[in-house]
Amino acid sequence: MNPILWRPDEETLQRSNLRAFMRWLAERDRRCRFDTYAALWQWSVQDIAGFWEAVWAFFDIQAASPYTCPLAERSMPGAQWFPGARLNYAAHIFRHAEDERPALIWRTESNANTEALRTSTWTWGELRRAVSGLAAFLREQGVQPGDRVVGLLPNLPEAVAALLATASIGAVWSSCSPDLGPTAVLDRFRQIEPSVLIAADGYVYNRRPYDRREAVRALIRALPTLRHVVRVPHLDPVAPPFNAGVAETTWHEATDRQTELQFTPVPFEHPLWVLYSSGTTGLPKPIVHSQGGILLEHLKALAFHTDLHPADRFFWFTTIGWMMWNFLVSGLLLGSTILLYDGSPAREDMRALWQFAEDSGMTIFGTSAAYLTACMKAGLQPGHTHDLRALRSIGSTGSPLGPEVFDWVYAQVKPDVWLAPISGGTDLCTAFVGGCPLLPVRRGEMQCRYLGADVQAFDSTGSPVIDQVGELVITQPMPSMPIYFWNDPQMRRYRESYFEMYPSVWRHGDWVRITAEGGVIIYGRSDATLNRHGVRIGTGEIYSVVEALPEVLDTLAVDLEGLGGESTLLLFVVLQPGLALDEALTAKLRQVIRDALSPRHVPDEIIQIPEVPRTLNGKKMEVPIKRLLLGAPPEQVANRDAMANPAALDVFVQLARRRRQTTTSTQ
Repeated sequence: MNPILWRPDEETLQRSNLRAFMRWLAERDRRCRFDTYAALWQWSVQDIAGFWEAVWAFFDIQAASPYTCPLAERSMPGAQWFPGARLNYAAHIFRHAEDERPALIWRTESNANTEALRTSTWTWGELRRAVSGLAAFLREQGVQPGDRVVGLLPNLPEAVAALLATASIGAVWSSCSPDLGPTAVLDRFRQIEPSVLIAADGYVYNRRPYDRREAVRALIRALPTLRHVVRVPHLDPVAPPFNAGVAETTWHEATDRQTELQFTPVPFEHPLWVLYSSGTTGLPKPIVHSQGGILLEHLKALAFHTDLHPADRFFWFTTIGWMMWNFLVSGLLLGSTILLYDGSPAREDMRALWQFAEDSGMTIFGTSAAYLTACMKAGLQPGHTHDLRALRSIGSTGSPLGPEVFDWVYAQVKPDVWLAPISGGTDLCTAFVGGCPLLPVRRGEMQCRYLGADVQAFDSTGSPVIDQVGELVITQPMPSMPIYFWNDPQMRRYRESYFEMYPSVWRHGDWVRITAEGGVIIYGRSDATLNRHGVRIGTGEIYSVVEALPEVLDTLAVDLEGLGGESTLLLFVVLQPGLALDEALTAKLRQVIRDALSPRHVPDEIIQIPEVPRTLNGKKMEVPIKRLLLGAPPEQVANRDAMANPAALDVFVQLARRRRQTTTSTQ
C-alpha cells in the first residue's frame, strides 16, 4: 500500500460539489444514501440510467423538449441516451454568466516585443458579444445545423468564441493547432468537408514568430467545400488577406454585430465537435461527440472530480488541437473563469506557467506529467519562488505521473495541495479515472474510478482483476462515448478501434492496475499508439510522411514507453537497395518529420533494417516488436508461422539482446 500524501480537510469535504450531490441524492431518495465514495461509485455503474438521470436533475439541464427515458438502448456501441430531448451545449455555458465577471484570462507570447508576455481578460459580456456576432455571421453565410466549421488557431479567446458560436447554431466544430504540419492538418479537415475556416496568420512559440499564411493558403485551396474564411490577425494586426480564392472576412468584421445570442435546440445525440485519433493505422479517425453527451459528462467530471466552482480560476496547459482544450472550455459550464496560455511552457527557465499561476490567482493548475517531471529535473521550487496561496489543486495527464514527482510536488510546490492526476482520452473527451475531493492522495496513484465509468482491469482471459496489471476496459456505456466516426456509416472503424478484442466491452489500450483501496495506476500503452511527452500520436502519421521519400521503402515506429518508463521513439527504415543510413539522410528524415508533422513526432533514434516484420495479412507488427524490445521473450511476442516474413524478426531479436546487455552493463 502506497503512503498517503494528502487528505481532504473538513472544509474541503463539506464545500465539495460531490458531497453536495450525495446530500441531494439522500434527500431525493432514501435508497440512495451512501456513506462512502466506493458505495456511490458502485451504484453509479450498477444503475447507470438512474445515475445519469440524477446528474441531469442535479444540474437542472434545460431542454426545449423532454426526454422519454434516460437510456433507451444500453448496448456498446449504439447506446441511446435521453431520446426525445432537445438542448444546446452553448446555452448551458451562458446560463450563469454575469457580464462583468471575467470569463477568460489569456496570456500569450504574441507581442510586438516577443521578449514580453501579454495578458488580457475577456468578461462574460465580451465573450457573449463575440459569440453572438460570429453566430449571426455564420447564419448569414448559410451555415446550418450539422455543417462543419473548423479552426486553425493558437490558444486564443477567439477560438473559444468560435467553438461556442458554432455550437450555438447546431453546427459542428473541429480544430487544429497551427504548429501542426500542413499534411497533418489536411488529413484531418479534408475528411469532414468544412464550410467555414477560421484561421490565424501565425503564432509565436518560445519567442520566435511563425508565419503560417502560406500554409493556410495551401489548406484553403485543398478544401473545395469551403465557402468562407474568417481571418484572425494574430501576428500582424494589418496582415493582408490570404487571397486563396475563397470569400474572406476579418474576425472584427465577422463579430461586429449588435444582435442577441440565440441557441438552436438540437437532439441530445446531435454532433457537437469532431476530435481526431492519433493516426496509428492510417488517416486519423474523426471522432464525433454529441452535444448532450459532452454536456452531462463534463458537468459530472468537472464538478464532482475536479471540484470546480464559479469562483475558481481553472487552467490546463494545452493547445486547441488536444481534447484537454475542449475539457478546459467546459469549465465555463460551471461559471468559472478559464485561463488560456499561448506559447512555450519552457520560457523563463520553465517558470512561465508558475508565474502565470501567481499573477492570475490560479486555483486549479492542469498540465502534463511531462511538464511536472521537467520542472522537477530542472530543480525548480515553485512554492519558494512564487506566491501560490490561491492554488488548491494540481492536475496532470498525458502520461503516467511518477511517484518521485508526487514527492516533488508536496516538497517543492505546496504541502497542502490536492494532487489529482487524471487519465482518459480523446476517444471519450474526458477522464474516467482521476481525482476525488473526498479521498486521500496516495503516492504514485490516481484516487479513483470516476462516477458512471465502469473501468476494469481485464486479465488474459477477459476477467476483471484487482491488484493485478491488466487491460483497461470500460464495461458499461458512457454518454460521451463517440456517437460515430465521420464517414464510417457501417461503424466498421469504430468497432475495430474499441470492440475488436472484447465484443461489447470498450478496450482502451492502456495497462492498468486497480488497487484494493480503489486507487488506479496506469502503466502505459498496451497498443501501438505513441505517447510523446504527454501527447498521443500515431505511427501512421509518421509512416505517411517518411514513406513518401524516394529513399525510403518501408518503416516501422515503436515507442519504448514500457510500464511507466520514459518515452523513447525508435524509427526503423528500409531503404532503397544500395543506400545506407548516413548522417545526411538521418538529418533529412528528422527534418521532414518535423516540418510535416511536429517536433514531437521526431524519433529519438533512426535505425536501418532489411525489412519490416509483417503478419500474413500484411500488417506491420508494431506491438510485438515493442514488447520484444522491452524484454519479452521472442517466442511470446510472435508466432513465426503467422508471419509473412519470419526472418525479418531476427534483427529485432539481436537488437533486443544488445539492449539488455547494454542495460545490464550500466546498472
